[in-house]
Amino acid sequence: METDIEIAQASTMMPIEKIAEKLGIMENKLEHFGKYKAKVITTAEAIKSKEKGKLILVTAINPTPAGEGKTTTSVGLGDALQKIGKKAALALREPSLGPVFGLKGGAAGGGYAQVVPMEDLNLHFTGDIHAIGAANNLVAAMVDNHIYQGNSLRIDPRRVTWRRAIDMNDRQLRSLISGIGAHANGMPREDGFDITVASEIMAVLCLSNSIGEMKQKLRNCIVGYTFDNDPVSIGDLKAEGAVAALLKDALKPNLVQTLEHTPVFIHGGPFANIAHGCNSLLATKTALAHADYVVTEAGFGADLGAEKFLDIKCRMGGLEPNAVVIVTTVRALKMHGGAAKSDLNEENIEALEKGIPNLLKHVENIQTVFGQNAVVAINTFPKDTEQELKLLKDACFKKNILVIQSDVWAKGSEGGIALAEEVVKVCDQPSQLSFAYDLNDTIEEKIEKIVQKVYGGSGTEWTSKARKTADKLTALGYGNLPVCMAKTQYSLSDQATKIGRPKDFEVNIRELSISAGAGFIVVLTGNIMRMPGLPEKPAAEQIDITEEGKITGLF
Repeated sequence: METDIEIAQASTMMPIEKIAEKLGIMENKLEHFGKYKAKVITTAEAIKSKEKGKLILVTAINPTPAGEGKTTTSVGLGDALQKIGKKAALALREPSLGPVFGLKGGAAGGGYAQVVPMEDLNLHFTGDIHAIGAANNLVAAMVDNHIYQGNSLRIDPRRVTWRRAIDMNDRQLRSLISGIGAHANGMPREDGFDITVASEIMAVLCLSNSIGEMKQKLRNCIVGYTFDNDPVSIGDLKAEGAVAALLKDALKPNLVQTLEHTPVFIHGGPFANIAHGCNSLLATKTALAHADYVVTEAGFGADLGAEKFLDIKCRMGGLEPNAVVIVTTVRALKMHGGAAKSDLNEENIEALEKGIPNLLKHVENIQTVFGQNAVVAINTFPKDTEQELKLLKDACFKKNILVIQSDVWAKGSEGGIALAEEVVKVCDQPSQLSFAYDLNDTIEEKIEKIVQKVYGGSGTEWTSKARKTADKLTALGYGNLPVCMAKTQYSLSDQATKIGRPKDFEVNIRELSISAGAGFIVVLTGNIMRMPGLPEKPAAEQIDITEEGKITGLF
């Protein structure tokens, strides 16, 4: 079979204004980026005036090197909904260059369930992430300039918390000393970079409904503390106006299409293991205002992306899913049961049996903790055996879990019709969204509830630094904010090697930080990093471009 990029490059795309017409969006509401990409001009007021469609959240088990196909399933489901006559759209995140050139890959789906133009999407796209990086680094520059120019705010250089950002996996930049050399080079201090998609600016953009709301959130972002240990904000630096100006166009949702010409809003790209892992509120609400069924997804497994989608995005944005699809594969569950990646093409009933509890825990969370109606989608692979598929289905049937096979990677919408039909039925069933914790819980209680209810752990182990920060944030009035857990995606625990459904484990609460503008507290667990590194063999080694400008090796 052809590679993903070969399939994408062989496709025939429709002009983007024709895609917009499917949703009733007029051409005067589009800002074109060539023939096949556009930004949509919209307002919160315009969105509110329209009847909302049904919202379908796609999530997954804990990811493995075998691949789960969450985005592929999302895209295929959107195409299948269109195929059975529904007015459908998707709302997805933008890919980050870090994973594209690193290990994970892009975020355009795969096989015959892809978003196009695939190369544009996975590279610079419409420049949103670059704008967010520039905005982040403007704040960093203004912090250090303020200190250099006399420091009237009395910012303690040892307590600057705002880090610089770059959209690349570069471990060399995690920790460094800046401002060294001559006096004119600034005040020497410890510094460092986060990947841009972990920047609070990204979270602010994704949780803002308008420029005015975004400016207020930016104003509240804390950049550091004074010598008296009082917080200093972007508003104190008088920087929110300039930062918002850089983000003026980035705030507008992007519209593209699938291989089968289903409309796709792709906007915002916070990581789910170190940020809140959801596309923008504005893109989701725009899609809901123009389509009857909207497929969206949350990053990584349901313990990370879905938890944050429900506890943070839905709570802040007034959203509630009508159905939740949990993607799994036989291959990935065999890895959760201890099988080696090199052996996944061989039938292994024992490993599959050991791995299935990982899936069951995620379903349990969606149904019991969050009160949502769930559908398990088995993303099939050619080497899956009938006995393995039967075992997986039977395990779901025994728990009264609705389970459907999906083959959208190889067949496109045709391979997702059964899934689409069942999801439509589920969307009409009543559900009541509940949260893993109450906002009035203490910071410690919120974290403890997530660990015990969602991860299945026995409790938490705190560093003294994290305890002190929790007390300080509570004293500053931030104790009633949601928490955004930064944790390995590979395990329900905070240790990547604990696969399957681990039990009787504690989660190490290493460090807390406040994202006062975005409106949540970030909790660093285990050894999670806000700046990833490249693997031994980066995907960048395989990417090239021909003399004619054709990109190759991009998946």
